[in-house]
Amino acid sequence: MNNKKWLILTVSIVINLCIGFAYAWSVFSKPLMVDFGWTASQASMAFTINLFVLPIAMIFAGPLVKRFGVRMVVLLGGVLFGLGLYLSGMITTVYQIYITYGLIAGSGIGLIYSITVSNTVKWFPANKGLAGGLTAGGFGAGSLIFAPLAVQFIAVQGVLGAFQTLGLIFTGVILVLGIFIAAPPVSDIASLATAVATNQSAGNVTTREMLKTPDFYLIWGLMVLGCISGLMIISQASPIGQVMVGLSPEQAAFAVGFIGLANATGRVVWGTVSDKIGRYNTLIGMFALSGAGLVALYFTNDLPLFMVGIYLIAASYGGVFGLFPSITADNFGIKYLSMNYGVVMTGLSIGAFIGPQIAAYAVEKSGGSYNLAFIITLGINIAAIILVMFAKQKNAKHQMTLVEN
Repeated sequence: MNNKKWLILTVSIVINLCIGFAYAWSVFSKPLMVDFGWTASQASMAFTINLFVLPIAMIFAGPLVKRFGVRMVVLLGGVLFGLGLYLSGMITTVYQIYITYGLIAGSGIGLIYSITVSNTVKWFPANKGLAGGLTAGGFGAGSLIFAPLAVQFIAVQGVLGAFQTLGLIFTGVILVLGIFIAAPPVSDIASLATAVATNQSAGNVTTREMLKTPDFYLIWGLMVLGCISGLMIISQASPIGQVMVGLSPEQAAFAVGFIGLANATGRVVWGTVSDKIGRYNTLIGMFALSGAGLVALYFTNDLPLFMVGIYLIAASYGGVFGLFPSITADNFGIKYLSMNYGVVMTGLSIGAFIGPQIAAYAVEKSGGSYNLAFIITLGINIAAIILVMFAKQKNAKHQMTLVEN
């Protein structure tokens, strides 16, 4: 079992690297705006729809797994993801890319991400933060690899040709690697879960039961707040760099790739740290560093400070996805984790709408400046820290009650 779980973890990370291409959207947005005459809001909406659909697909992944198994759902996700990208290379209107890149590719990402993260957490129940962080880290690192590659394809083939080529590549890779995905035997899940039961504060709670608890809405709210700043930066990193620091498209693509590195690092590091110092202490640190990054961007006029700012924000955003699978498992158990985490991840849908639209609103209101967006999202991060402190206090009282009983 030990050798197999490491193989599955490795394969899951590579598959998530492929779907992490979604985070390279900002290198496509400006060429699309130039070729089709779209506004910043129109272009960013495709990315927003993609991430809005992602958690919805995650919810459906649970029932699909029960019927078809984890391997088939991952393979289905690979087909949808690749097909969505390929069809994006055939669009003629903005509404078509909302369907291809947004709905179809986003659905594929949601199915794959849900299964790979929740499945690896089940294989590593004693180290949920580490396993979830590493798997989610692959998703975050996708733009590090594929943003520069996409720029090269765009230069040679045009933006539509790049979509088609990458769609074919990703479909092939995911279909080959997806064959190796497997769920741990039921007996192993039961025995491993029992072995770490002393570290759990909750049993296995169904999704319906979870929705009746105030803890879910608190966790969901933190998910929303944790996504806003990161998605604002990820969706607009290339334009922000070109407008505020005067970067070339190639330099801006490097910045997008750098975001991928930060995103991936944050998922692994914060997830691992949370196993040591606790989930809520980790969240406070994440929101504080994200706020510091926004302050850096507000005052930036050179490349080094710009890179520091986007790194802090992207690493903190990445930590959300290294941390919240563990938070969900800690509070509601691992048996129904795929569907439960999918529901928690609907907070991403809200963050995916708010973050990019804040940036677009700020640009259109100020004639090109992003400073208003940085101020708004800084306030959101401060509010999030206050909410985490409340959640931490509530959790401490709950733990005390358990001890007394």
